[in-house]
Amino acid sequence: MRLWSLHPVYMDSKGLVALWREGLLARAVLKGETKGYTNHPQLIRFKKQEHPIVFLDTYLDHVYLEANRRGYNFNQEKIGVEHTSKQIPVTHGQIMYEMEHLQRKLKKRDPDKYQEVKKILVQKDSPIPNPIFNVIPGDIELWEKITE
Repeated sequence: MRLWSLHPVYMDSKGLVALWREGLLARAVLKGETKGYTNHPQLIRFKKQEHPIVFLDTYLDHVYLEANRRGYNFNQEKIGVEHTSKQIPVTHGQIMYEMEHLQRKLKKRDPDKYQEVKKILVQKDSPIPNPIFNVIPGDIELWEKITE
């Protein structure tokens, strides 16, 4: 399971579909509807919130909006209607690590999307996060499982 801190605009089609499915799985975990993944590190930052489901639904709504923009047919009824304007902090180091990780995946899986993301990054100082997150200074998050 990976709940990317990055904005869903960076995801290729496979990545966006996987993100939606994994987000729905995370939602089921937080609601106690499944026994697996209950201690998954990707859930830590949501579990720390006063209303974890509202934060995850807000996260997933941004994924839904990107999917909708691309003409995909994700079922918005699978998430709650209550959202928040509050944000969860994420470190700059985490955002940069995730972008490097995603770029490695895209280079192999979807070279066209890889080139598109490279062009976007040239225009930005730093990758943009999913709007539920607020970027703060810092290294890679402690919960991240680093892969090369």
